[in-house]
Amino acid sequence: MTDPQSWVAPTYERLAELLAAAPVAVWDAPSLCEKWLVRQVIAHVTMPVRLTPEQFGAELAAAGGDFTVLSDSVATRDAALPLVDLLGQLRSPALHAWQPPGGGAAGALSHAVIHSLDVTIALDRPTVAPREAVTTVLDHLTATNGTLFGVDVAGVRLEATDIAWSTGEGRLVRADSGALVALLSGRALPDGHTLPRR
Repeated sequence: MTDPQSWVAPTYERLAELLAAAPVAVWDAPSLCEKWLVRQVIAHVTMPVRLTPEQFGAELAAAGGDFTVLSDSVATRDAALPLVDLLGQLRSPALHAWQPPGGGAAGALSHAVIHSLDVTIALDRPTVAPREAVTTVLDHLTATNGTLFGVDVAGVRLEATDIAWSTGEGRLVRADSGALVALLSGRALPDGHTLPRR
């Protein structure tokens, strides 16, 4: 079985290539992350490159121990960094090797794939993560029965339209594999489609 960490680098590298080739205006386009622009998503995923563990601890303390508050404040602040710096951080070996505390390689891959989809789906661009990476994240999200993001998948059958993948029984939801990852991550697709919340 392939190490999930091995798919992190190509996901971020391809995302950097897409953004480097796109008009600058896309950085200020809305993403699938509620209230975040594309530049804020990139500032968020590249945070491990900029913050040492000590700096992260200080930021978390300043946020009252609330990771969501920390994420919002750092993403908003660091979204103002030069785009060339953010692109360089997406390509950083330090980011490609990073693993979230307690999340391991599976957590690192999920973080990379989900947030890359926050950008590519919102911009109507092709998925940048390797297909095997998307499938692995789909399996990971469905193995937890939707609990990671508070999604209710009871009575729902999910079917991918671009790969041989399906799960569940009940009301049929068909979409490409990337869109299914986004739905299982609690996102609303550009067409307004969502999965119910718990």
